Amino acid sequence: MGLCVLTLSPAAWLFTTTGGQLRTPDTVPRTDVAVVFGAGLWDGEPSPYLAHRLDTAAGLYHAGRVRVVLVTGDNSRDDYDEPDAMRAYLTEHGVPGDRVVEDYAGFDTWDSCVRARKIFGVDRAVLISQGFHIRRAVALCRAAGVESYGVAATGDAHDVTWYYGAGREVFAAGKAALDALFEPDPHFLGPREPGVARALAATGPEPG
Repeated sequence: MGLCVLTLSPAAWLFTTTGGQLRTPDTVPRTDVAVVFGAGLWDGEPSPYLAHRLDTAAGLYHAGRVRVVLVTGDNSRDDYDEPDAMRAYLTEHGVPGDRVVEDYAGFDTWDSCVRARKIFGVDRAVLISQGFHIRRAVALCRAAGVESYGVAATGDAHDVTWYYGAGREVFAAGKAALDALFEPDPHFLGPREPGVARALAATGPEPG
């Protein structure tokens, strides 16, 4: 029983600390930046899960809910480039290229959150991911200093892969709790990047 409590405590922490931060595309507050987390490529193109995340981001941009999209993913080798594929997908779906900023070192959720704050200067954002992952993303970005609202991507079939992802989150919550507690440095930090500030400046003053 003690082992079960210990195993499930991080998941309970995620649910109790993030419930008020989850919104729908229609109710999320207008925010300068949306952050889209990588979710794998298939033959160089966004996987279905990643495509749904990007569709949601494009919808928020076209609805005027966000002004800039920060795409964060894995580009740890020459033949695998999530951010470039994500940017290409967004531009194909009507998001101007100068409104998309790429983070090439978002190797996991914690790294993406820390880099959004420390490298790109993001202190408030809409986070976009699958429903089974969005609570962890919100909790970690808040721990990294980013005021965050989570929006779950729409269009996913609740198939075997979806349930596998949901089950995996029980164990990933443990690592998330440790990351939030000890705040480790990301795999790669590097110098500050002006991309988000430059993209926001290009959009002009915020409406209203």
